[in-house]
Amino acid sequence: MTRSVAPAVSVIMPVLNEERHLRTSVRHILEQEYDGELEVVIALGPSEDRTDEIAAELVREDSRVHTVPNPTGRTPAALNAAIKASRHPVVVRVDGHGMLSADYIATAVRLLEETGAANVGGIMHAEGENDWEHAVAAAMTARIGVGNAAFHTGGEAGQAETVYLGVFRREVLEQQGGYNEEFIRAQDWELNFRIREAGGLIWFSPELRVSYRPRPSVRALAKQYRNYGRWRHVVARYHAGSINPRYLAPPTALCAIAAGAVVGVAVTPWGFAVPVGYVAALVAGSLPAGKGLPVAAKVRIPVALATMHMSWGWGFLTSPRKLARHVRASRGVAVPVAD
Repeated sequence: MTRSVAPAVSVIMPVLNEERHLRTSVRHILEQEYDGELEVVIALGPSEDRTDEIAAELVREDSRVHTVPNPTGRTPAALNAAIKASRHPVVVRVDGHGMLSADYIATAVRLLEETGAANVGGIMHAEGENDWEHAVAAAMTARIGVGNAAFHTGGEAGQAETVYLGVFRREVLEQQGGYNEEFIRAQDWELNFRIREAGGLIWFSPELRVSYRPRPSVRALAKQYRNYGRWRHVVARYHAGSINPRYLAPPTALCAIAAGAVVGVAVTPWGFAVPVGYVAALVAGSLPAGKGLPVAAKVRIPVALATMHMSWGWGFLTSPRKLARHVRASRGVAVPVAD
């Protein structure tokens, strides 16, 4: 890359049932303050809403927008299909409900050059559109909700284990063979782990910011975080030594709460101190997280936090070992499956 000529950029988007946000998300891409050539490749899963119709409209309206089919509906398969159909040396991943800041691509390209990184990413800035979504957004940006994950809470620029979405050098994606399509979730973390193992640098910068629309219901949020926990355990088993204490906090909390409740019922009421203490911690942590929000959103923050913690923990604890074995077999390599 050179400073005199802005490299051409391919933006890849996996979409499934994204009629609510797709048009706005694509508009944020096409209106980027960037001097280089730009294309958008949308990988269409089997949506049950107007996503395909909206995507077709976008193709007709702007020659920079293209679509490719993703009949499986799986995110990593969509990403690989879009990568294959794209052609430029810088590849930017964006989801159908993500909104790029106006200078996102220009800043990311500059950071790739300045740092020599294989992949750069920034802050996943959750923004709601109603009381529940505001509550989830607050929970997702609070340390009590997500620990010390910089791409949620912010922080100093520097080397990272993983980043939100990502802006890649194409040659890195090609060297790694793209995303592992067996990872229905956690495919970003798994790819970034392989990049780091190969000597590549993953770089986080708070200069990069993507607005994210949270799940619209308790049920949808619970499913999202259950899958996160389930597949993060698969990554831990597939790549031995890749776990850290932050990922163990939700399952530990779930086990402690369950054990406390059992002791409280069967042995002594003092056992209830654990679940009561957890609820008290959620309420206390919700107060700073809800600053500036309406009361209706504030009272929902503890519910959002508990849903995230318990669903992630349950997914992690119940993740079957056979998933990691299946991933190993599908790759055709001898990778030990850790406990």
